[in-house]
Amino acid sequence: MDERLNPLFTPWKIGNVEIKNRIVMTSMGGTDLFGWMEVNHFDKAGAKFLMEVAKNNVGLVLPGCQPVYNPMFGQWLHKNKKMYDDLARWMPEFHKTGAKLFVQLTAGFGRSFTVSEMMETLYNNKALRVLSKPIMDLDKITASASPSENRWSDKLPSREMTKAEIQEIIDSFAKSAALLKKAGVDGVEVHAVHEGYLLDQFTLKYVNQRTDEYGGSLENRYRFAAEIVKAIKAECGQDFPVSLRYSVVSKTKGMRQGALPGEDYVEAGRDMAESEIAAKFLQDAGYDMLSCDNGTYDAWYWAHPPIYMPENCNLEDVKHIKKFVDIPVVCAGRMVPEVAADAIAAGEIDGAGFARNFLADQAWITKLMEGRPEDIRPCILCHNGCFNMCHYKGVPNDQNLMDSLHLARCAVNAETMQWDKHYIKETENPQTVHIIGGGIGGMESARVLALRGHKPIIHEKSDQLGGTFIAASAESYKRKLRDLLAWYIRQMEQLHVEIHFGEEVSDLSAFAGQQVIVATGSTPRVLRGVPGHEKMVEACEYLTGTPVGQKVAVIGGGLTGSEIAYELALQGKEVTIVEMKDDLVSQKGVCLANSSYLREWFALHEVPVYLETTLKEVKDGSILCTGKDGEVEIPCDSVICSAGYLPAPIAKEGGKVHLVGDCRKVGNLKSVIWRAYEVAMAIK
Repeated sequence: MDERLNPLFTPWKIGNVEIKNRIVMTSMGGTDLFGWMEVNHFDKAGAKFLMEVAKNNVGLVLPGCQPVYNPMFGQWLHKNKKMYDDLARWMPEFHKTGAKLFVQLTAGFGRSFTVSEMMETLYNNKALRVLSKPIMDLDKITASASPSENRWSDKLPSREMTKAEIQEIIDSFAKSAALLKKAGVDGVEVHAVHEGYLLDQFTLKYVNQRTDEYGGSLENRYRFAAEIVKAIKAECGQDFPVSLRYSVVSKTKGMRQGALPGEDYVEAGRDMAESEIAAKFLQDAGYDMLSCDNGTYDAWYWAHPPIYMPENCNLEDVKHIKKFVDIPVVCAGRMVPEVAADAIAAGEIDGAGFARNFLADQAWITKLMEGRPEDIRPCILCHNGCFNMCHYKGVPNDQNLMDSLHLARCAVNAETMQWDKHYIKETENPQTVHIIGGGIGGMESARVLALRGHKPIIHEKSDQLGGTFIAASAESYKRKLRDLLAWYIRQMEQLHVEIHFGEEVSDLSAFAGQQVIVATGSTPRVLRGVPGHEKMVEACEYLTGTPVGQKVAVIGGGLTGSEIAYELALQGKEVTIVEMKDDLVSQKGVCLANSSYLREWFALHEVPVYLETTLKEVKDGSILCTGKDGEVEIPCDSVICSAGYLPAPIAKEGGKVHLVGDCRKVGNLKSVIWRAYEVAMAIK
């Protein structure tokens, strides 16, 4: 192990509980011990994930946040005694790992509850609202500090919580914590004066307009969170540690308006001056640790950083707030282990929080300790599998129901939290399987086949592996994607996968009677009806080296076009985006944390974005477009076409021929990897 990392592996204490090292797996929705958006029960899938993490040298493990009032079926967490008995039987095995477990309890979501189109219908139809109330009481679970608009929907506003409802939540925190202590859990974490969830909504002046003892002054706005820890301590004793998930600064300009890194703005929520006072107030109320980052759901990219956010994005603020408290402070948010270790060695923070890294690779800390960083399957910060809550103009949370009910899965690791259907099973009939195409889909197929005992052979027409992922990972800020590509290439080497470079396969006649996986990807959509279309540079061509001028027009927004425009702007180019739809990133599967960053970044940096606008002609030195305000001519030196892609299979699926990736249906990395895994597992 790199000696620089040594400070990460020193012991520390939270209250009287000693933690063996400074690695904290912070909570992620979906990794719950008592179920997520379902009837509360001891969740074996969540327990398996947590155990795998604990076995791999993590000091403190925090499961997914557990609402004390379950949004589904209206259950109070403290009333199901059986699941605590099941937990008690599991805890001794967990403790054999040497890790400690704090269960995160949440008061709920309030105006941040991720409303879907179905929920809008249930709420706004009086009959359906009554019928659905026993299953999902939307009026109750979206209630906030004061009447306010929902983060996701204009059709389902939040009402003001009553004092009786506040007291019910406080009581359930105390009773649930007592049951967790009895079950052998080492502590609890209160969620949260953090990320604009319900408790945080009480603290934030732009949400809380109350005039009773829970509104107005700082003491009143933080009273709810203070009363919770006092109730837990009264029930469980002063020695039972209680951590608080805490956003140091809200980074928020107002409802649905975040503040980007480096932006000059007026803070609508908690600024640093208030945070200095609040942190001490919360410590004095009884909290034993602050588990910190920044942001709210209105500035979601701070708490769930996409790849565009800087590494260690919250560290400076967390280092500052540590000066105002005497309890341990943990920092999370794109943390780099080496940088975290330096900060711990300097006494600037006490622990380092990591989350999505564990979804990609539960053993990554072990590999780090063993000096094998190249064997770590990296998180690429895409949110495609773990948190793809999607929002664009005209829709609330546009997310598949299965994704809503199954968070904490991983785009790059098909097995995570899906062990019931995705697991390696050795074949009883080893076969040679020909794979046409050496992109990510082809390599994932080969990896799984080799692990099962088959003999995969990759036929790749170029002289390198990666396919279109080479272009997809080319932008300067996409080092994590390049790390994933390197991981796959290393897997091919370690598994001794046979690869034929420079071998283009146009038909499958040579492989008659054998299993074949076609992973030939897609071809770019060409706007042949547009005069001058031949003057445009295709997106992948630009990403793999075709030069462009100083003034560049990008035709097509979406994620691909927006990321290209972002890269061009970072290079100092004068870029313009032309998009046919009424929103820049109007596609399912792209997390709001990612899309809102791009929208707000372009607005802040005054990058021209023409929505509801269609390209009509490419001229020398300009493009002609038609939009909602009529015809517009945009000067430019170069035009990049990002109009989408079309599947490019070389054969039809059926029999022993299987299609994987974009050649079957254009999707994202999650759809490519998961499909490749499933096809490789289905070959007997």
